[in-house]
Amino acid sequence: MIAQDSQADYEGELCLVIGRDTKNIFPENALSYIAAYTVGNDISARKLQRDPPLAGRVPQWGFSKGFDTFAPLGPCLVAASEIADPSKLLLKTIVGGKVRQEEYVADLDLLFDCVGAGLSPPKYLVPGTHMDVVIDASIGTLRNGVVFD
Repeated sequence: MIAQDSQADYEGELCLVIGRDTKNIFPENALSYIAAYTVGNDISARKLQRDPPLAGRVPQWGFSKGFDTFAPLGPCLVAASEIADPSKLLLKTIVGGKVRQEEYVADLDLLFDCVGAGLSPPKYLVPGTHMDVVIDASIGTLRNGVVFD
């Protein structure tokens, strides 16, 4: 119940599945460690990130993202060998039938670019909202809805 408030937020993302142990790798070698790609919807309870009485004095990112159903992934895993250049994938986030984000991965500044909190006025998730996060036909569409328990 703590996560069911007026500030449930979202962010469509390209997600990576790391295929082998990594440590201290160079950026130019990073793609060689990826085993697969999929689509993600990064759901966050913004009050629990930023509201000092709930989050503490310093904004935090882990707790507000860790609730049941908050990190849907899918619809499948696509082997990294099948995606020649992930920067050329088109990511589209559709919330309530309205496109909120449509950019190529190479063009994304994913820090607060398309989330509901960044809109004026903010548009957070409410029960009944339907969301699609689409990454080209090569990966597909993650479709989920909002239901408060």
